Amino acid sequence: MSELYDSICLTSVEATVLSMMGIDLPDGIAPPNRIVLEKFSDVRADRAVLYNPDAVALWIFQKYTELFADAYSVSDLAVPLLSVMPSVTPVCFASMYTGVLPEVHGIRRYEKPVLRQKTLFDVLIENGKKPAIVSTSGDSISKIFLERDMDYYIYDTIDEVNAKAHELIKKDIYDVIVIYNGNYDARMHKTGPESEDSLNQLRRNIADYRAFAEDIRSFLGEHTTFFGFMPDHGCHEIDGDCGGHGLDMEEDMNIIHFYGLNRGTSDDT
Repeated sequence: MSELYDSICLTSVEATVLSMMGIDLPDGIAPPNRIVLEKFSDVRADRAVLYNPDAVALWIFQKYTELFADAYSVSDLAVPLLSVMPSVTPVCFASMYTGVLPEVHGIRRYEKPVLRQKTLFDVLIENGKKPAIVSTSGDSISKIFLERDMDYYIYDTIDEVNAKAHELIKKDIYDVIVIYNGNYDARMHKTGPESEDSLNQLRRNIADYRAFAEDIRSFLGEHTTFFGFMPDHGCHEIDGDCGGHGLDMEEDMNIIHFYGLNRGTSDDT
């Protein structure tokens, strides 16, 4: 493995979320991210809002750091992570939310079957928690986590997805909300990772993350809420001024996550 690859794997996400919520970890999953747990060692969350923008690479963050000012301003820490191979969306989100590598959960190429591996959502449900997914139709998160006893809000556009996510945060009816936005990825494939159109979509992702964090403060104040900006893989430029991903290379494998905690006032946290 390259010495320039990040050392903490994407598979740590499930255990990190569960640990932050004080839920026992299922056997066989990757350990939690100790950087996150040590940062928030004095408290546990009773809510989580997990925002999943697609294809935000560490190198993009490093080159265009000022674009991420709003993500910094609402988060408590930023942590580089290593994606999984092949670095394509269904494989990566399956690994993120099962806590295991592709050879275990079974999605090993760009396909979107319903996962039979136990997921974060299954563990939450087993522990009496109420999760929901808000995503665009046909995308990986809207398909591979189906057939669970939970709510799915699937829409045609990013605008509809984010409007519903804001509504659900304000209503405070779910313990965990997962939100997917694929707009940067979609534009990056057509015009390249650094085109103005692509960077504008990234700006939107960052602004939307800040808006979700502000809603958490405004409407979930009695709860302690763990939240994050959590992409799946990176990207690189290919011929024809387009963008791609899926390779075992630093540009595709190294990503950046932001995490925050809004400390609530409830005696239950």
